[in-house]
Amino acid sequence: MLTVAWDVDDVLNDLMRSWLERGWKRIHPDCAISYEDLRENPPHRLLSCSMEEYLQSLDAFRLSEGDQLRPHSTVMQWFQSHGGRCQHIALTSVPVRCAPVSAAWVMRHFGQWIRSFHFVPSSRNGDDSPAYDTSKASFLSRSHAADVLVDDNEGNLRDVSALGLKVIPMPAPWNSVSGSMEDALAGLTEFIGI
Repeated sequence: MLTVAWDVDDVLNDLMRSWLERGWKRIHPDCAISYEDLRENPPHRLLSCSMEEYLQSLDAFRLSEGDQLRPHSTVMQWFQSHGGRCQHIALTSVPVRCAPVSAAWVMRHFGQWIRSFHFVPSSRNGDDSPAYDTSKASFLSRSHAADVLVDDNEGNLRDVSALGLKVIPMPAPWNSVSGSMEDALAGLTEFIGI
């Protein structure tokens, strides 16, 4: 049985859209940037702020409202129709202090299918956690935990593909993936032979 590794933020949920609309714009009501305008991730340059200010805002949102994020309905429908035909893990990049919120969210919404949560800590000032893995590719290379990665980050997709693993690119404003989320999931369905 194949194992699918799922990115969490902006694949299983809508973190960036929710953060921009309910977090950043609440504090910066004059911000005219829309989710579709986020052609870069991280978007600090587009928002005319420092990387540190962006990360602090995103992390504060994760900690205060991360448990309220909604799963992408298209992804949830895919799991309901096809989730039991392969195994699943979560593989995300998140700061250590935010990982418990992310893990609880995944288990609450997708725990019927996703049975393990793995994360590569996103670097933050003052975090001196050991760097066991520095990327999703290094985790997958070392652990052999999955056959395919579903992700929105082109760097992750490129690095994991170089390992010889299948990748399913999920569209987002900041990447060059063409097609829809439905198209991406149809590609996953085809790969796992359903």
